[in-house]
Amino acid sequence: MPSALHSKDPQCNPSNGEEHSVDTSADHIGGNLYPCSECGKYFKKKANLIRHQRIHTGEKPFPCSECGKCFTQKCDYIQHQRIHTGEKPFSCADCGKSFTKKSNLVEHQRIHTGEKPFPCTECGKCFTKKCNLDEHQKIHAGEKPFSCSNCGKCFTSKSNLVTHLRIHTGEKPFSCSQCGKCYTRKANLVEHQRVCEKPL
Repeated sequence: MPSALHSKDPQCNPSNGEEHSVDTSADHIGGNLYPCSECGKYFKKKANLIRHQRIHTGEKPFPCSECGKCFTQKCDYIQHQRIHTGEKPFSCADCGKSFTKKSNLVEHQRIHTGEKPFPCTECGKCFTKKCNLDEHQKIHAGEKPFSCSNCGKCFTSKSNLVTHLRIHTGEKPFSCSQCGKCYTRKANLVEHQRVCEKPL
């Protein structure tokens, strides 16, 4: 029995259920599996093997008619088109906020449920997003891969570097709608707005 079995392509999650059906054509190998000749992964459906092989060939047969960007899978193409159409079919039952992707809705709902499914193995702190956990773990590893080209100071995340760079550029992109005062960080603007009064 092959060690690497993929019943569906890991890059896409089709919902038509075809990945579980069994093909008995002549091309089907023993054990109802199709092997990838490039990396050795196995698939239950030939269609999923073909979709997977685009990783190796670089083929992107689904072009966007609006911007020309191409995709390897139709599901990614459909998802991308929502950027142009503005369609957001996944809405939150708690607050009504809508999203283009179901995964973004699931992530958002953790704000309401308080769920934090990504715990740090070093300190036990939990996070709603895996990317936030990955960023946090750099603190324990001492990793600071983002460095300032102006002063050499290093940061664990790109967002922290971007905020820091405003010290050098003087950029203050967060302005108070009441008095017009500007800030380099959104957190500082929010704090200011709590006490700001519109001038007479």
